Amino acid sequence: MTDPRYPKLAKLLIEYSAKLNRGEAVLLDMIDVPDEFTVELMRAARKVGATPVVETRHTRVLRESQKGTDASHASLVRDVEMFRMKKVQAYIAIRGAANTSEMSDVPADKMQFYAKTLRPVQNYRVNKTRWCVLRWPTSSMAQAANMSTEAFENFYFDVCTMDYRRMERAMQPLQRRMKLANHVHLKGPGTDLTFSKKGIDAIACEGLRNIPDGECFSCPVKDSVEGHIQFNTPTIYAGTKFENVRLEFEHGKIVKATSNNTKKLNEILDTDAGARYIGEFSLGFNPHILSPMCDILFDEKIAGSLHFTPGQAYEVADNGNRSAVHWDMVLIQRKEWGGGEVWFDGELIRKNGLFLPKDLKPLNPENLK
Repeated sequence: MTDPRYPKLAKLLIEYSAKLNRGEAVLLDMIDVPDEFTVELMRAARKVGATPVVETRHTRVLRESQKGTDASHASLVRDVEMFRMKKVQAYIAIRGAANTSEMSDVPADKMQFYAKTLRPVQNYRVNKTRWCVLRWPTSSMAQAANMSTEAFENFYFDVCTMDYRRMERAMQPLQRRMKLANHVHLKGPGTDLTFSKKGIDAIACEGLRNIPDGECFSCPVKDSVEGHIQFNTPTIYAGTKFENVRLEFEHGKIVKATSNNTKKLNEILDTDAGARYIGEFSLGFNPHILSPMCDILFDEKIAGSLHFTPGQAYEVADNGNRSAVHWDMVLIQRKEWGGGEVWFDGELIRKNGLFLPKDLKPLNPENLK
């Protein structure tokens, strides 16, 4: 019997997130996802008169594919993927790998080369389609969240199907404030960072691009970042877990980077010139997500958090930085995590994870649940 929560999530993804219309096509990119849910997505797409195109993948197979990649293979994959991407109006990707470290033994140079070669496909998808990406709940995710499998599944479906329309209304004042802000100052334990974002747009994320959602992002002027930031949550990139990441900036560039694995951290930041500049700044406020679980689609939405992102900028909030890397690093500023402050143009916007201005208080957890 199909889980009764599957149709509810499928309906939200097809009708709200992807906003599919009759006559359109959607690419369903399913990685280690139960067939039963893929079927529900197909049915939901057909119900609105859209055509689903399905790609079923497995992480162990992707690992082998990238371990043996070369110029001929990667360019062929890029061309095939690009051809297909240009045929659809929407893209939904769900990843459910049981082992989040499955790709950890793929050589870094292979992974970087593959990412660079396929970057045009991702750029097209991000900028030319209506897209949404999410994870699928697994026992490894439950373990990372320090929850039982059943409790995590309940949490997952609750947070993924929350009232995103209500969140959309609450975040509009923050989007306006962030868009108009010229100067940002971040403070906290190990963190004293300033940058300009003058002239760069701000984007509210209310369940259209990510599920779960709950962030508002913009981007620093490329050469304006000065100071240092100490992240207090672990982060996984290319299958490797990093902890205690600290970045120092001069004229926008990361001039020093340390962590529990400083060597590999710097190898990633040396992927290309853009990897040492910042491509995104965002504030997270999902009231149901309170602790990190080494899954960025959840961690970047943690209530009272921010993330600062080495690498590629989004064209919708662009500083011109281009890179094969886009690495969201999360800092939680709630009091129990050490606290911290966010200032816009000399005004204290958020302190210890709570918004202070009256028009932003609806985004605080007690008001958004």
